[in-house]
Amino acid sequence: MEFIRGYAITVWSLLDPVYYMVTRLTYLDRKEGASECIFRVRLTRYKGRTIVLSDGTQIKKNDVLVKIHLHNVRILKDIYNIENDFQKVIYLYKKIQSSLPYVAEYLETHHQHDRIKGIIGITLLNKGCRKLGFEPHSIHNRWYKLFKLSALLPISLLTRSGNKRLFNKEPQYLMMSKNQLCQRYKLNK
Repeated sequence: MEFIRGYAITVWSLLDPVYYMVTRLTYLDRKEGASECIFRVRLTRYKGRTIVLSDGTQIKKNDVLVKIHLHNVRILKDIYNIENDFQKVIYLYKKIQSSLPYVAEYLETHHQHDRIKGIIGITLLNKGCRKLGFEPHSIHNRWYKLFKLSALLPISLLTRSGNKRLFNKEPQYLMMSKNQLCQRYKLNK
């Protein structure tokens, strides 16, 4: 299994630059000091049902959000030799926590800052997301949910060492309002 996992990560590393170009992502680690940022981002228009976040922010169809993408190949390489699932989760939690200030800076300095309502990600792994300020929400469109599940399943298979309880059975939106993000993660200047 380790040989297959190593081979899959190598192939993924070769395909990742194509994925990056096709998805119009932006690296946040191109700025000075952000080399440890594990997010790539792009603006998107929300297409789901209306969601009201805990701070009262309403996310409606066609609202502008910053879509966050974990740099999965980089994470898979970093956790490749970590056997314990708990240690993997702690590593990922800390990486996300230290990367969110760069997402906040990106949002605050973006020329469409006033139109952006918040951030959104889609994941199977949401343990600890509330501690980071994210709110999990179900994806209601079953075709989109199936599409996202098929895209996320290889990632979950490559990161597991046995504990299936760390992953949801279906993908979820993770959302955070612009105000929440900027209050919690504003970079000290």
